[in-house]
Amino acid sequence: MKITSKIVSDHGLNLDEYKKIISLIGKVPNLLELGIFSAMWNEHCSYKSSKKHLKTLPTKNKKVIQGPGENAGIVDIGDNDALVFKIESHNHPSYIEPYQGAATGVGGILRDIFTMGARPIATLNSLHFGSHNHKKTKNLLNGVVSGIGGYGNCIGIPTVGGEVKFDHSYNENILVNAMAVGLAKKNKIFYSKAKGINKSVIYVGSKTGRDGIHGASMASAEFDANVEEKKPTVQVGDPFTEKLLLEACLELMKDDSIISIQDMGAAGLTSSSVEMASKGDLGIEINLNKIPCREEKMTPYEMMLSESQERMLLILNTGKEERAKKVFDKWGLDFSIIGKTTDTKNLILNFNNVEVANLPLSSLSKDAPIYDRKWKKNSITKKNTHKQDFKKINILDSFKKILSTPNNSEKSWIWEQYDHTVMGDTIQKPGGDSAVVRIHGKNKAVAITVDSSAHYCAANPVSGAKQVVSEAWRNLIAVGSEPLAITNCLNFGNPEKEKIMGQFVETIDGISQACRYLDFPVVSGNVSFYNETQNKAISPTPTIGGVGLIKNLNHMVTKNFKEIGSDILVVGKTSGHLHQSEFFREVLNIKEGPPPEVNLFNEKNNGLLIKNLISKKLLNSAHDVSSGGILIALSEMCLYSKIGAKIKVPRDNITMHEYLFGEDQSRYLIEINEKNKNQVIKTLEKSSVYYDYIGKTQKDSLNLEKEFDMKLSDLIKLNCSWFKSYYNEN
Repeated sequence: MKITSKIVSDHGLNLDEYKKIISLIGKVPNLLELGIFSAMWNEHCSYKSSKKHLKTLPTKNKKVIQGPGENAGIVDIGDNDALVFKIESHNHPSYIEPYQGAATGVGGILRDIFTMGARPIATLNSLHFGSHNHKKTKNLLNGVVSGIGGYGNCIGIPTVGGEVKFDHSYNENILVNAMAVGLAKKNKIFYSKAKGINKSVIYVGSKTGRDGIHGASMASAEFDANVEEKKPTVQVGDPFTEKLLLEACLELMKDDSIISIQDMGAAGLTSSSVEMASKGDLGIEINLNKIPCREEKMTPYEMMLSESQERMLLILNTGKEERAKKVFDKWGLDFSIIGKTTDTKNLILNFNNVEVANLPLSSLSKDAPIYDRKWKKNSITKKNTHKQDFKKINILDSFKKILSTPNNSEKSWIWEQYDHTVMGDTIQKPGGDSAVVRIHGKNKAVAITVDSSAHYCAANPVSGAKQVVSEAWRNLIAVGSEPLAITNCLNFGNPEKEKIMGQFVETIDGISQACRYLDFPVVSGNVSFYNETQNKAISPTPTIGGVGLIKNLNHMVTKNFKEIGSDILVVGKTSGHLHQSEFFREVLNIKEGPPPEVNLFNEKNNGLLIKNLISKKLLNSAHDVSSGGILIALSEMCLYSKIGAKIKVPRDNITMHEYLFGEDQSRYLIEINEKNKNQVIKTLEKSSVYYDYIGKTQKDSLNLEKEFDMKLSDLIKLNCSWFKSYYNEN
C-alpha cells in the first residue's frame, strides 16, 4: 500500500513527523511500521508537548522509591511496605461508550499497579460531566458510574473515594480519571526494563481481538461531529479475567522467574514491547503467528495496535518458562512464548515466515519528537472594584441554594453503587476528607484523596494549581495522616493553541511550587490533551491524587462531630475571599475575578499543627474548609454526624457573607471537648496560628445567631434533594 498524506494524517501524524520517520529509519515505512510510529508518537504515549515542562516537577524525597517513568510511583511506608499508586485518564473512550470506557479505565489503572508487584487495595475516581440539564449528561453519568462499579465490584477491589462535578465546559468532552493504590514489599518490586540477550518474551492473559485499535491515537485527537464512528476504538473489559491475571502474576512474582513485566495498555503490544526493550537498550524479535487471537485472520497491523484488555508481556529468566506456564495454565489464561530479546536494538516482527517490520527502537522512543510549543500567559481578571451590597441577600436562602446545587449536593447515590468494604480494610468510606484503608493485619493505614478545581485554574492557572495541591494536602492532614506524595492527571484542550498551552505551563508551575514547599513530590501521572469538541475546550482540569500514612490508627479522626456541647474553632485566617466562590457563582452569578491566593507558609504551618493536635488525641474531629466556605464545611460535619451546631460569626472587618462563604485557603474546622480546650488554644497561640472560636455542637439543629435555625432533618432533606429530583425527572 502506498503511504499518502491522507493515510499519514489519519494516523495522527503531520508531514514533518512523517519526513522525520523516513530520515530516522532510512526508508519509507510500510503501513504496519507507520501504525507503530503512530502509536508511539502520539501525545498519550510520547508526551511530546508536555515532556519539557513535566521535567520541572519535584519528583524525589527520602520516601520516594520510584518516581515518574514506570507504570506507577512508589513510596516507602516503613516495615518493608511500599505504596504503589497512579492516576490516569480514560476521557475519550468514556464519552464514546461510557460503560466500557469507564470500566476499562479501572482495569487499566489496576494493571499498572499489580504489574509492579503490588496487590491493589483501593481505587478512586474523579468524574467531570457537562451541565446537569444537558441532553447527554444523565446517560453519560449512568453509564460511567455503572462501568466503574461493574468492573471494580467484580474484581473485588474497593472503590473508596472520589469526586463528581458538573460544568458546561464538559458538555461534549467528559473527564473520567481513575486512580488505584496497591501494597508491595520493598524487596519484591518489579520493573519494565528488559535485561539479558535471548530471554523469552511471553504473552499472557486474554486473547487479542480487534477492539481498541487506534485507541491511544484517538485519545490524542479532538472530537468532531462524527464521534459515534470512533466506537470501535473503545476497548472491551472483562473484570473476571483481570482477577485471574492479577492472581497469576502475583503468584509468579513470588520467585525469581520474572526479569521484567509490562501491561499491554495504550497502544497494546506495540508500546509494551517497545518500552521494555528500549529501556534495557536491547532489541526484541516477535513472531506474530504466536499471538493468541480471538478473531480469525487478524493482520499484523491489527495485532500490534489492538488494545484488547487483560494482557501482559513478560520477559523471563532462562529455564523459568515451564514454571510460568504451569501458573498461567492453573488460572486458565493464555500463555505463549512469542519472541526473544536480542542485541540488535531493533523491533523485528515476523509473520508467516516473512519479516513484516524492522525498526530501530531508538526511533520509536528516544527520537520521538519533543515540542517546545508557543504559549502565552493567561490574563487574570481583577476583583470587582465596587463593594457588593449584601444587605438584601438572605444568608439562609444563599446557604440553601449552595447546598442543593449539583456540585454540593449529597453524592451517596453514586458511591453506594461501588463496593467500598470488600477486602475488609476500609476504615473511612467515601464522603470523608480522605478515604482511609488499613494495611492488612497492622495498626497503620493509608489515607487517599482525589481533588480538582477547574474554575480556579481557569481564572488563574498558577494559583488554581497551588490550591488543588494544597487541598489534597489538607484532606490528608484532616484525617491525621502524614502527606507523602501525589500523582496527577492533567486534563487540557489542544496544546497547539497558545492559550491552552499557557494554561498547561502555568498549571505545572503552580503544582511545582506547592509540591516543593510542602515536600509533596509528584511520583506518577498522566497528561490528557485534546479534550475538546468542535473547537470548544474543557476548562483546565488538573486532578491531584494524594496519599498519606497514618502510622497509628488510634491517631485518626473523621469529619463528623462526636459529642454534644463541644467547642468549634476555625483554624486559619478568614479574609472573606468571594471571587470564584460558590456564593458568587451560584447565588450572584458572578464568574469573573481571581481565585483565592494560596499562602504556602500558612498551608504548611497550619497543616502540621493540625496533624500534631490529632496525633496527641486532642481533637474530636477535623474538616478542611474549601468549596462553599465555613458554612458549607460546618453543614457537612453536621450531616455526616447528625449532630447540630450553634454558631456566632466573629465581628471583624468583613461582612457575615464574606466570613461564612469566603473560600480563603489554609483553614480547618475542628471540634474539641472541654478538657482539651485550653491545651489546644495554648498550642495554637504558641505556634502563632490564627483561630476563631465560633460556637458549640448541639442536638437537632444548625443554628446561626440571628439568622436561622434549621432542623437537621430539613438539612438532610435539602442536601439530598437534587439527585432524587434529577432521577425522578421524566
